[in-house]
Amino acid sequence: MTAGDPAAIIDSGPMSGYQWSIVATMVALNALDGFDVMSISFASPGISAAWGIDRGVLGLVLSMELVGMALGSLTLGRLADTAGRRNTILLCLALMTVGMLGAASAGGVVTLSAWRVLTGLGIGGMLAAINAAAAEAANARYRPLAVVIMAGGYPVGTVLGGLAATQLLQHFDWPSVFLFGAAWSALMIAVTWWRVPESIAYLASRQPEGALERINRTLQTMGHRTVESLPAGGAQTGRVPLSRLFAPEWIKVTAAMTLAYLGHIMTFYFVMKWIPKIVADLGYPPAEAAGVLVWASIGGASGSLVLGLLTLRLPVRGLTIAAMLVSCVLVVIFGMGQPDLARLSMVAAAAGFVTNAGVVGLYALVATGFPVALRASATGFVIGVGRGGSALAPALAGLLFALGYGLPVVALLMSLGSVLAAGALLIGKNQAA
Repeated sequence: MTAGDPAAIIDSGPMSGYQWSIVATMVALNALDGFDVMSISFASPGISAAWGIDRGVLGLVLSMELVGMALGSLTLGRLADTAGRRNTILLCLALMTVGMLGAASAGGVVTLSAWRVLTGLGIGGMLAAINAAAAEAANARYRPLAVVIMAGGYPVGTVLGGLAATQLLQHFDWPSVFLFGAAWSALMIAVTWWRVPESIAYLASRQPEGALERINRTLQTMGHRTVESLPAGGAQTGRVPLSRLFAPEWIKVTAAMTLAYLGHIMTFYFVMKWIPKIVADLGYPPAEAAGVLVWASIGGASGSLVLGLLTLRLPVRGLTIAAMLVSCVLVVIFGMGQPDLARLSMVAAAAGFVTNAGVVGLYALVATGFPVALRASATGFVIGVGRGGSALAPALAGLLFALGYGLPVVALLMSLGSVLAAGALLIGKNQAA
């Protein structure tokens, strides 16, 4: 056992199989996030038919978990910097399980909306925690890749969940989609409890009682050397004030990241939330509409993987900006329509590829752009404000449809969010991470 900074040992050491297993668990948790967010989209054609609601009302329902996600990111995201990454993840999984069970039993729009807000609360808090946990499980070289891989779990979850939803909707009604999500959430509580230790960087920063023993136990499991003591003066107590994100040294980073996430995620959620309903309105059955969303998610998963690999050679910022600009073009092409389901699926997959690549690039920029003590709070704030604004995306699209605007015009307007995001990153290129 030697003296040293345990976080520095992680940064400079090789990646062990155990560290990659922690990252893999974060991928599975984000996959669950992906399914839980999109579950309402898979269920939306059945809900609309069963309750006789129009596009305007449906757009509001589709936005409800985004409202919860914004609140969860802002509140529970900060909790991850004080109570720990692991504890926050477990709490959020419990909220998600209850919320999905409640949605399955909902009998009306108001009740369903309330349960979706609760589910979103858990999703938002968990995303901030797993972004930090994935970054802190990896060494310095592989940190951007680890975060991008983690973020890539989101479209993987929509793919696997979409395949499951397609099968479920062929045999059961829409509540079965939410019951599947509840079972998945409950399973991940057990997996997280068994497989995920508290972050070493968090323990070294906060230094709660027993931190040294817990750090050394995790270091040993990872195959790294242990330490005799923790860095002097490293202990931080109390809540991390949100005002620290607006200190002179961080305010430009915070502003650039928040505006970029807000703009791009609005475009992203327009595509991902409305695909099943748009395809169903073209005359295809709900199962085939869900299938198009699956193709968009397959494209998203591929975009995450490709961007992750490219981060080993190219700057994350440039890759992210490029993905955002191409997103605008492909969303416009999607809005122009296609003559058959096969070509519609291809365009959806391409749009999913670039829009999700832009999202995961932003996660990597946030995770590597802030120090440990601010990492989850910064992620929570950026995602919270961004998703709070993006909650308007499905509702705004629904309003535009209700006012009589066609898909080409709506798609063009909603694609501008990605242009705004690229501009924010370009303006903040000398300040943001």
